[in-house]
Amino acid sequence: MGAATPLPGLRLPKRHFNALDLSRLLAACAVLFWHYQHFFVPPVDYQFHVNRPRVSPFYHELWWLFDYGHVAVQYFWAVSGFVFAHVYLADAGARGRFWLARVARLWPLHLLTLGLVAVLQAVYNGVNGTEFIYHHQDAKHFLLSLGLAHYWGWQADQSFNGPSWSLSTEILAYAAFWLLLPGLRRSPTMLALSAAVLAMALFFLKAPDGPVFTCIGYFFGGAAVYGAALKGGLRAGPLVLLAGMLTAAALWLGLAQHWGDAAMLAGTFAALLAVLAIDTADRGDKLAVARHLGDASYGVYLWHFPIQLGLVLLIDQTLGSRAIARQPAFLLFFVGASVLAGFASHRWFERPAQRLVMRLARRSPRSAAPA
Repeated sequence: MGAATPLPGLRLPKRHFNALDLSRLLAACAVLFWHYQHFFVPPVDYQFHVNRPRVSPFYHELWWLFDYGHVAVQYFWAVSGFVFAHVYLADAGARGRFWLARVARLWPLHLLTLGLVAVLQAVYNGVNGTEFIYHHQDAKHFLLSLGLAHYWGWQADQSFNGPSWSLSTEILAYAAFWLLLPGLRRSPTMLALSAAVLAMALFFLKAPDGPVFTCIGYFFGGAAVYGAALKGGLRAGPLVLLAGMLTAAALWLGLAQHWGDAAMLAGTFAALLAVLAIDTADRGDKLAVARHLGDASYGVYLWHFPIQLGLVLLIDQTLGSRAIARQPAFLLFFVGASVLAGFASHRWFERPAQRLVMRLARRSPRSAAPA
C-alpha cells in the first residue's frame, strides 16, 4: 500500500535532517562518558562518590562530557518531540498505527537488554553480595520494567538496565502526544508550547514525579520548535541567532544564578536550534552520509550498561583490580564497543524484530493496521 498524501501545511519540505541524526549518535556517546565513572564503583550497597578528575582518562580534555554527559538525555527528549511532529503531524492515519509502531521499535531491544542485565546482575550479586550500581533488582521493578513503566512514580529508584528510565518517562510523553495529536494539527505551535510550559512549570514547582514532567516538557518543546518552523520555515540565520541567545542565557543561568535546571533547558534548545541551523545550511545534502548514523543511538544507549557490567565482571574475576579503566585505551575500547553494538543491534536485531512484530500484527484478525 502506497503512502498517503501528507496533510497540507503540516510537514516541512526538508525530509531528512542529517545533522540531527548525527547529533543523536553523539548524544548517546555523551551518556557513555557520564556513566564511565561506574567502572570505579566498588561492590557497595549505597551511594559511592567517584573522583572523576582523578580516575577518568582524558578528563582534562573532555571534562564537560564526564561531568555533564547526562544532559544528553534532555536533548534526546527534545529531538524526539521535533521528529515525532515531523513524522506524525501530516500523517492522517498516524493515530491508528502509532502504538504498534512504538511497540515494534522499542520493546524488542528493551526486553532483550532487560533480560541480559537481570542475568548479569544475578551473577554480580552472587559474587559480591550486592548489585552493580542499580540496587532494586526485585520482582516489582522487573514487572514494571517489562511494561516500560518503571519510572512512572511507582519505583524506588532506577533498576536493572538503569539508563532505560528515560525511555520509560518518554512513553508518557508519547501518550500525551497521541492524545493531543488532533489538536496539534490545528495549532501545532501554541498547543505544543502550552503543553511544554505547563509540564516544565510543574517540574520547577517540584510536583511529584518531576522526571516525567521534565520529559514531557522537553518533548513538547521540540514539537513546538517544529510547529514554529512550519510557520516561518527553517532559516539558518535566525536559528543561529536564537541559538546564540539561548547559549548566553544558559551560561548566565548556570554560572551567575546557579540555576542548573533552567540552564539545562536553555542549553538543550540552543543545541537543537544550532543543529537545525546546520541542517538548513546543508542545501546540497552534503551531510547525507550521516543520515543513518542516528539509527544506532537507541542501541548504544541500551547496550552500554550491559557491556559495562559484563566488562566489570570479567575484570574483577581476571585482574582483580579495575585500574585498567584508567587507561585511555580502555575508554576508547568501551566507547567503541558500545557504538559497534549499537550499529550491529540496529541491523541484525532491531530492524528484523521490528519487521517481525509488524508482520505478526498484520496477520492478526483483530488488527486493522495498514502495511
